[in-house]
Amino acid sequence: MRVAVPSETVDGERRVAVSPDSIPRLRALGLEVWVQAGAGVEAGFPDTNLKDAGAEIAPDLVSCLKGADLVCKVQPPSLSEAQALPEGSALICFLPTSTPPDVLNVLVKRHITAFSFELVPRISRAQAMDALSSQASIGGYKAVLIGAARLPKILPLQMTAAGTIAPARVMVMGAGVAGLQAIATARRLGAVVEATDVRSAVREEVQSLGATFVGLELEAQEGEGGYAREQSEEFLARQRELIAQRVEQSDLVITTAAVPGRRAPILITKEMVSRMRAGAVIVDLAADTGGNCELTSPGEEVRVGDVVILGWRNLPATVPTTASQMLARNLAAIAGHLIADGKLVLDFDDEITGGSCAVHDGEIRNQLLREAAQVGQAKA
Repeated sequence: MRVAVPSETVDGERRVAVSPDSIPRLRALGLEVWVQAGAGVEAGFPDTNLKDAGAEIAPDLVSCLKGADLVCKVQPPSLSEAQALPEGSALICFLPTSTPPDVLNVLVKRHITAFSFELVPRISRAQAMDALSSQASIGGYKAVLIGAARLPKILPLQMTAAGTIAPARVMVMGAGVAGLQAIATARRLGAVVEATDVRSAVREEVQSLGATFVGLELEAQEGEGGYAREQSEEFLARQRELIAQRVEQSDLVITTAAVPGRRAPILITKEMVSRMRAGAVIVDLAADTGGNCELTSPGEEVRVGDVVILGWRNLPATVPTTASQMLARNLAAIAGHLIADGKLVLDFDDEITGGSCAVHDGEIRNQLLREAAQVGQAKA
């Protein structure tokens, strides 16, 4: 069984789907690994390193894909790449709902079996396959670094001959994988860190990293049948005001809230930005899906008064060596689950196989992708 790893063509994408330490794992599954020449260079894996690890180097895309049973990528294929995939082959890559409908339609028409990193279920036996978490961790780490670099002040407390320098205040909105990594990184750099999340259950995780959880204690109200009542509008208003106060007092705010398949929720309004400290920085990790700040411009730096809003896309790609190593391990784990005795085995009754498969047998299996494709076709 032949595995093909093409070069990434999306602007700014420096990651690659395999690494020198993942290639032996793929070969141990009975796979022949072919990598397009130069595919790993920007990730710090020159062709010689990949070849030494057991890969064959193909001079171009056509020769790389020729005879491939499985194609492994980071980003979704472009239209031309989708059209070049061997008919009936399998594909593993990121396939967000923003994937162009025409690309999805080509995958359908060519009977490609496509597995999406986004669709891997969040269950214990799939942890090694969870590329969303591995890449989110990189993003949370890098968000703190670029935010700190743009601040006009240092993060840690310092006792100097010129007096005491107070630590910077960092607010992290969202305590998922990216948020927790941002908290840990900011704390290591010496900042005073606060965090908030709609899930009060993460309070202990936030506190275990040395940060303060910002949020009111939930109203202990019991409704009919012993179920908890919805929080009152008064409570919700007080919660919003509390968060707004903390944002306005922060030097660096990192937002991480995202909803799969939908626009990112607005957490920071124009009014909140207008009341922030001079020199404050917002790093919006949800920029790819519209942004958590009302004023975020995806892919750009925006200055509003004395506040800087960074809406950089694809932060993991700015740390390509580590991000590729982690992603390649995730991919090797998925391949290990799908391949037995050198052959692709598709058991759609299995939660991982069935859940992560986006396209198969001439149809889009995932509802969110199917709806996105239908909306895209309607607009066209």
